[in-house]
Amino acid sequence: MTTDRNPIDVLRARGFVQDVTDEDGLRELFATEQVTYYVGFDPTAPSLHVGNLVGMMAMSWLQRLGHRPIAIAGGATGRIGDPSGRDEERQLLDEEQLQRNLSGIRAQLSHVIDLSSPERGLLLDNHEWLGVISFLDFLRDVGKHFSVNAMISRESVKKRLEEREQGISFTEFSYQLLQAYDFAHLFEAEGCRLQGGGSDQWGNIVAGIDLTRRLQGGEAFGLVWPLVERSDGRKMGKSAEGAVWLDPERTSPYAYYQWFLNLPDADVIRFLKLFTYLELEEIAELESQLERDPAGRLAQRRLAEEATRIMHGDDGVAAARQATDALFGTDRFAGIDDRVLADAFDAAPSADLDRAALVDGIGLLEVMTAVGAARSNGEARRLVDQGGVRLNNVPVDDPTRTLGPDDLAGESTLVLRVGKKRYFLARFR
Repeated sequence: MTTDRNPIDVLRARGFVQDVTDEDGLRELFATEQVTYYVGFDPTAPSLHVGNLVGMMAMSWLQRLGHRPIAIAGGATGRIGDPSGRDEERQLLDEEQLQRNLSGIRAQLSHVIDLSSPERGLLLDNHEWLGVISFLDFLRDVGKHFSVNAMISRESVKKRLEEREQGISFTEFSYQLLQAYDFAHLFEAEGCRLQGGGSDQWGNIVAGIDLTRRLQGGEAFGLVWPLVERSDGRKMGKSAEGAVWLDPERTSPYAYYQWFLNLPDADVIRFLKLFTYLELEEIAELESQLERDPAGRLAQRRLAEEATRIMHGDDGVAAARQATDALFGTDRFAGIDDRVLADAFDAAPSADLDRAALVDGIGLLEVMTAVGAARSNGEARRLVDQGGVRLNNVPVDDPTRTLGPDDLAGESTLVLRVGKKRYFLARFR
C-alpha cells in the first residue's frame, strides 16, 4: 500500500499521534526516503495484550506506506524493567521464563508486521548488543552523557521517589540509559531514524534521540501515541483485571471477538480507526449508521470481525461467529468448544463431576444441586416443575430425567439455566 499522503497525516487521522519531537523534520524525512523505525515491546508476560496492539498497528500502517519496521523484543531491558507508569518495583524474570515470553511475542508480532526478509522488516532482541557490553564500558561510553539531575526530574522517577518508601532501585533507574542506547545502536547498525511508543515512553525516546546525536552525530526522531483506555475508564494493560491477550490460549478468539463486540458506542469508532485496516470513508459510514440505529450495533460487529481477523484469521472469526450465534440464539447449545463455554459463562458457578457417571446416567436433580443451582433435590424438583430450568438452552420439564454423554454441550460441559439469568456449568472430567 502506498499513498501520496504523508505518513504522519495517515497516523494522525487514525488516532496514533499524540506528540512528535520534530514534526517538520520527520515529514521531510518521510517524503524523501524509506524510513527505518522501531518500537520496543516489554517481554514481562508470555503474551502481548490489546493495549500493545496500538503500537503494532501503528508499525503496520507505516510498513504499508513503504517504510521499514524493526520490532525490538526487549530481552535485555526485560531483565531490568521499565519504571514508566509503575508505582512499584517490577519482579525480575528468570532466563527460562523470559525466553518463553519472547517466543510468544515473536509469533504475535508476525500477524501484523511482515518480517519475511530483513529488507521488509526485522525482529531483534536487544540482548544481542546490550548483553555483550561490559559494565565499565557502558559507564564510560554511555553513562557519561546522562545527567542524574535530569534523570531524577523525569515524572516516572520523581513519583517513585516521592510516593514510595522504597523509592526506586538502581536497576530500574538505569533502564532509560539502556533504552536510549538501543536507539543509538539501531541508528548505527540499521540506519534507524525514528522510534515510536506510547506516550509514557516520551522521556525514554527523547533520551535516545539525544544519545544518538552525542554518540553518532545523527538526527533522529520520536513519535508517541496516546495510551488507550476505554471511555468507561477501564485500562487495557496486562496488569488490568480481565486483560485481553493476543495469545489465543489466554484469550480465546471467541472472548476476543466478544470484547470488541461489547464495546460501548463511545469507543467503537475510535477503535475501528486504531484496530482495523478499514478505510476512513467506510468507518465514517459506520459512524452514521451507529447514530441512526445504535441498537443495531453494526459498527461493533464490524469491529469485532476485523480485529479478530487480524489476530486470529478467518478461522478465528468463523469460530467466534458460530459460537456467538449458538450462545445467543434460540437453538440448543451443541458442539460448542469447552473453552468457549468457559469464556461465555466465566462468572457462572461450576462444579467438576466424574465423567464415568454419564455412562449409566446421572440424575438432573443431582447435577443441579452439585453446581449450586438448588440447595436440595426438593428445591431442584420444584424449579423444574415450575418450568424455570433449561439444559443447554432447552427447557426441561421432567425432574426424573437422567443425563448422558449426548446431553453435553461441549466435549465435557453442560450448561444449566435457572430463571432468566442464573447460569451454572457442570464439567465432567
